[in-house]
Amino acid sequence: MGAVFFISACVSIVAVVLICAFMFIKGCPAIGEIGLSDFLLGTSWKPRDSNPSFGIFPMIVGSLYVTAGAIIVGVPIGLLTAVFMAKFCPKRLYKWLMPPINLLAGIPSIVYGFFGMIVIVPLIRNVFGGNGRGNSILTASILLGIMILPTIVGMSQSAMKAVPESYYEGALALGATHERAVCTVIIPAAKSGILASVILAVGRAIGETMAVIMIAGNQPRLPGSVLDGVRTLTANIVIEMSYATGLHYDALIATGVVLFVFILLINLLFNVITSKKER
Repeated sequence: MGAVFFISACVSIVAVVLICAFMFIKGCPAIGEIGLSDFLLGTSWKPRDSNPSFGIFPMIVGSLYVTAGAIIVGVPIGLLTAVFMAKFCPKRLYKWLMPPINLLAGIPSIVYGFFGMIVIVPLIRNVFGGNGRGNSILTASILLGIMILPTIVGMSQSAMKAVPESYYEGALALGATHERAVCTVIIPAAKSGILASVILAVGRAIGETMAVIMIAGNQPRLPGSVLDGVRTLTANIVIEMSYATGLHYDALIATGVVLFVFILLINLLFNVITSKKER
């Protein structure tokens, strides 16, 4: 059984290594041909022109804006919900509330996209006025904030429930109220699990494709406000991969390389923050 476990672990590692190797082998030559600064900082994406340009800076900005908006919407609501479910929710109510929250994780992204098109887009258009302003950064941020809720709620409340009960009882013995014990003892003790939930939520938000394509506007330009449409890195790949050839195809793979590097940087950043807090 030890050999079986070792082989299983090696399969996972080999799969990650092969994916990384494929991405960088196919994507880096395209970046070299286009030019690193022109590729990352260029503001014009016109792959089908007679003089094509492959600047993905608008897509990078769009991805960052949409992900940041999803974090602003989803993380506070998710954490507060997790605290309630872990330490304040009555047991009878818990068994009715937790299944719908878990169900959110199983809904396909295209269903979320339809919900965004039918409900959120008209709502934003009616509230802020203007034609075509419903497909925007704000709309995508709200929808992605809803999509990351089950990840944050599920992992955060599990982390808080895993904190030894003696921590809570000790805080009460020292004179803390229930609310103070939860906020000053339980939540700090569960910070590693909470940060892990945020990391996974950010990864889902920045990697979401179908729902974003349906409601973000798909405009490869630098946005002037949260009511402007944008195109994210993932949307750019999916929209154009079916007909891309030559350098255009390699540039889309290079876009995936940039997205992959973003995910690595986010994980490294959170690991650094976690290690500093543990010291």
